[in-house]
Amino acid sequence: MSHATQIDFSTISAHQRYKLMASLIVPRPIALVTTQNAQGVVNAAPFSMFNMLGEDPPILMISINKLQDELLKDTSANILANGEFVVHIADEPMAEQMHRCGDRLPSSHSELDAVGLTAVASRAVLPPRIEQAPVAFECRVSEKIETASRHIFIGEVLWLHAREDLIDLERYRVKLQNYFPVGRFGASFYIRTRERFSMQSASEVNTIDTLD
Repeated sequence: MSHATQIDFSTISAHQRYKLMASLIVPRPIALVTTQNAQGVVNAAPFSMFNMLGEDPPILMISINKLQDELLKDTSANILANGEFVVHIADEPMAEQMHRCGDRLPSSHSELDAVGLTAVASRAVLPPRIEQAPVAFECRVSEKIETASRHIFIGEVLWLHAREDLIDLERYRVKLQNYFPVGRFGASFYIRTRERFSMQSASEVNTIDTLD
């Protein structure tokens, strides 16, 4: 009989807990988040502590770490100031640009300009969306949670933007055969989403989106 590795989380540091959790709870979707500060500068940054939380109301969550001495990342500071942000899902063609948006720049400089992405006006929120992104969710904060190390923002989705070939509006299904987002796999590794398989039961055939 094999023996499992046992770790009491109360006995290890927060950084050690982070390394274990972030490399075991994978793959994770990545939110490339745009926000805007009072001077009109658009910030863009990727976060993999992110997911959908519900559909009625439509809400999602991003979790953003504090810097040393509890300084805020630009994304957190901007959201706390105006309560609005746009979440983008990055696909393979823009994966490198998404990753480079994680580089530290002064708050007076836009990551979009630095990596060659294009900002276009949103419909319901001040921060613009990214033209090259296959998917963008315009969000307004509905709840904030602060921990010792993080700000967690729950945002209600107001508008969805999707690339023209992604959604069948007659059936409200995503054409998954045209959608190839990238995910976070831990440490500096990412994954593609091209290798897929289906495990539908008879009762799920009419309710689960397929690759057709």
